[in-house]
This record gives sequence, structure tokens and C-alpha cells, in this order.
Amino acid sequence: MAIDPQLLEILACPQCKEDVKLTTDEKGLKCVKCHRVYPIKEDIPVMLIDEATIEPERPTKD
Repeated sequence: MAIDPQLLEILACPQCKEDVKLTTDEKGLKCVKCHRVYPIKEDIPVMLIDEATIEPERPTKD
């Protein structure tokens, strides 16, 4: 079961209050600003700062 799109629209990073996007592997939600990745466990996003990892921003190709 995937994350409900309506839920994804209202979720925000608890650290910086910015939007979060589903990771490519669909195992987490990544903040668009601070790059924290919040895990998804048993189809439930764990939006706790202490549970998040920080993933560096990937460089874009020109």
C-alpha cells in the first residue's frame, strides 16, 4: 500500500516546515529544503526528527 496522495499533500518536515516528497525507492519521505529523509514503516510515515537521516542533495546534470 502506497502513501495516500492527499496525506502527502499535507505532510511537512517537522524541522523546517517545508514540503516532503516520496523517495525514489518509496521507503521514505525527503524534505525538499533540509534533505532529511523520514522513514516509512508498515505504510506509516515516521515524521520524527530523531528518526530521520540527512541525505545530501544530488547534483543536477546540465
